[in-house]
Amino acid sequence: MADIHIHRTHGLGLAKARKTAWKWAEAVEKEFAMECTVIEGKTSDVVEFTRSGVDGKLVVEADSFELTAQLGLLLGAFRKRIESEIERHLDALLLEDGKPARGAARRTPAKKKG
Repeated sequence: MADIHIHRTHGLGLAKARKTAWKWAEAVEKEFAMECTVIEGKTSDVVEFTRSGVDGKLVVEADSFELTAQLGLLLGAFRKRIESEIERHLDALLLEDGKPARGAARRTPAKKKG
């Protein structure tokens, strides 16, 4: 299994970071057929995502995003490309919201828990 770890700091605050995370979840559901679940907390949220060969989570805080994912054997061979695509999507969303990142077929919409 191959692991992906991406950390981005931002200055969005929790409310805007949540909106950005929702956009990210909707995009990966559409483009990569991921199934996403959003679990809201008081000081942070977690977006859990899964599909065949991929399991992971995006922890959303007022000042950072922390993404971890585990790729199965077949997708592990494409880890660098997958990691690059995730970084590109996340960085683009952060730029779209006016805060540059620091630190270098749709199925169902993201479900809200909690």
